[in-house]
Amino acid sequence: MAHHGMTGWFESGVKPASEPDDKALAFAFSKRRLLVHHEEGQLTAQIPTLGELEKLSPVRRQFLGNLERRQVFSVELEDEFEAPAGMALYDLRRLYGLLLGHGSVGEDYFVLAGRAIQIIDWDRDHQFCSRCQTPMETAEDDRVKKCPSCGLSDYPRLAPAVIVLVERDDECLLGRSPHFPEGMFSTLAGFVEPGETMEEAVVREIEEEVGVQVGDARYFGSQPWPFPHSLMVGFHAQYKSGEIKVDGVEVVEAAWFKADGLPRIPPRISIARSLIEDFLARMTSK
Repeated sequence: MAHHGMTGWFESGVKPASEPDDKALAFAFSKRRLLVHHEEGQLTAQIPTLGELEKLSPVRRQFLGNLERRQVFSVELEDEFEAPAGMALYDLRRLYGLLLGHGSVGEDYFVLAGRAIQIIDWDRDHQFCSRCQTPMETAEDDRVKKCPSCGLSDYPRLAPAVIVLVERDDECLLGRSPHFPEGMFSTLAGFVEPGETMEEAVVREIEEEVGVQVGDARYFGSQPWPFPHSLMVGFHAQYKSGEIKVDGVEVVEAAWFKADGLPRIPPRISIARSLIEDFLARMTSK
């Protein structure tokens, strides 16, 4: 099974064991754009420290935990924030590929950046109780906001989604979303609905998006995906019946592909790529 998470040792936490350290990593965002060092017009894998950000008037900060015993914080910056000399703001989707060029360090930073932006969004969007409008209080020992008036508790929300590679003999079913880069195909995906199991979501989403019926959904692995706050849960499924008929909204093109005739597929960090590579490994070993 695949696991898409931290490669370095990371201990999650909500309260630092000691005073915040100026050398702590600070994943700072303004309008979902991450602040990074930028030398001579080139992105580096270097994330600013908490000490560097103190003079930049952050709105709020949240402790995330420790990476290799180094404190890690998320930091919310003003929407109008302008990056100082030697730094730049990057959209997290764009950083998806750029950070990965820095190996396991870049991979860990991407995962932590995804964690950071979700905690920032939760902190900013739950300043007041959604039930009675009272200012919320942040718990010290848990990642939760509580209303002192009506008792409502708000935890960071995750939206589970299934991502599926459908197989038919020696072929796999891949589709194109309208926002994909030119020529790229990927596995099919969709959000789980309330009251639905993951396996039921697999069957429903595939039929809705491409018109075919599947069964034998087998869990493969999972991946946090911060766009905006998803958890991608990967499955293999077997084709049962039906002809491809795309919905034209989520999927604009779909087809069956053999292992030796794949189109352009997603980059290596994605669970979609891992699902496809697992299929390839099994086909080539036959």
